[in-house]
Amino acid sequence: MKRAVIHSAEDARRLARRNLPWMVFDYIDGAAGNESGALRNRKALDNVLLHPRILRDVSQRSLSSEIFGTSTERPFGIAPMGMCNLSAPGADLMLARLAARYSVPHGVSTVASTPLEAIIEAAQGHAWFQLYFSGDGAGTFKLVERAKAAGYQTLVLTVDVPEVGRRPRELRHGFTMPFRIGPRQFFDFAMHPRWSLTTLFRGRPQMANFLMPGFEFDRTESRAKATWNTLAQLRDIWPGKLVVKGVLDVDDAKSLVAAGVDAIQVSSHGARQLEAAPSPINILSIIRNELGPNFPVLFDSGIRSGEDILKALKCGADFVFVGRILQFAIAARGEKGLDALWDVLSSELSAAMAQTGITSLNARDLRPNTIQAPD
Repeated sequence: MKRAVIHSAEDARRLARRNLPWMVFDYIDGAAGNESGALRNRKALDNVLLHPRILRDVSQRSLSSEIFGTSTERPFGIAPMGMCNLSAPGADLMLARLAARYSVPHGVSTVASTPLEAIIEAAQGHAWFQLYFSGDGAGTFKLVERAKAAGYQTLVLTVDVPEVGRRPRELRHGFTMPFRIGPRQFFDFAMHPRWSLTTLFRGRPQMANFLMPGFEFDRTESRAKATWNTLAQLRDIWPGKLVVKGVLDVDDAKSLVAAGVDAIQVSSHGARQLEAAPSPINILSIIRNELGPNFPVLFDSGIRSGEDILKALKCGADFVFVGRILQFAIAARGEKGLDALWDVLSSELSAAMAQTGITSLNARDLRPNTIQAPD
C-alpha cells in the first residue's frame, strides 16, 4: 500500500474518507440540502483569479500577519469546529498546539469535544471562544463568564444558525450527538475498526463544555431567540474583542459596526446552514468596500488551498480561517497529517505570493489585482 502522503487538501479528504466511518465523514464533509451551496462556494472561489506579475524581486517573502494588534506567523487560523475529536482522539489539542506554534487564533467551538479551559491552555492563549446563543440564553451567558474566567480575550458570536440547517447526509446515517448505536451504525463502525477501536480506547467524543452541572446543550434546540438586544447584552458584559461570525449582508455589517463589535466574519458556515446563501467570497469585497479599509473583516468558508487564502486576502479579508480540511488531515494521519497540510497551505500561499509579485501580506496594496472570471 502506498504511504499516505498529503500533497493537497484533496489528498487529506481522500484519505479521511477511507479512514473514517461513513457517518463521521459525512458529518464533517456534508453541507445543507443538496449541497449546491457548497458547489457554488467552490465555483465562486475558482472564479476569482490572481494576476501574475513579473520581474520583481520576490526572493524574500513573509507569511506573517496580525490580528487585533497581535502578530501571527500566518495570515490564516483555525475556524471553530464542533466535535473535532470525531476525526481522531485528541484532535482539539492537536489544533491547539498548532495554534501555539504559529501564534494564530484557534476558534474553540461551543460544542468542542475538549473543555474550553484545556484548549486555551494547550494553545498558550492563542484561542478565541465561539459562542452559540441557545434556548433562553441562560446557559449561553454562563459560558461567557466561564470563557472570561479561563482567560479568553476574544469572543466570536456565531449568528447564522437560528435553526440548524438540514444536512441530508447526516440524516441518512442517523447522526446524533451523543451517538445512538443501531444496526446500521454498528456495521459502519465495524467496517472501520482502526477508528472504532482507537475511539473506544480513548473514550467516546462528547460535547465536553456541558459535562458539568448547570451546562446543558441540545444540538437541535432553537437558536432563533438571539436578537440585536442579545448582542448589546454581550457587548456590555464582554470586556475583550467581540467578533460576529456569519455575516453575508452589507446592511447587517454596517449595523454591527454601529453596535460596537470589533470585527465581522464573512461566512456561510461552510454552506452547512442555508443552501441558497450567496457565496461569501462574492460578498467579501462588497462588504470591504462599504466598511472602508480599516475595520477588521475576517473570512471563512470553502478554503481549500494557499491560493484560496491569497484570494480572500486580496478580496478584502484581514485574516482567513480554515476549517474542515484540517479535520481531514487529522483523520488521514493524525498530528503529522495536520502539520503536513499546514505546511502545504503555507507553501501554496508563499508560491502564489511569488507568482503575483507580493513579498508581504501587511501592505494595503495587497487587495487589488484580482480578476473576477465570467460565470
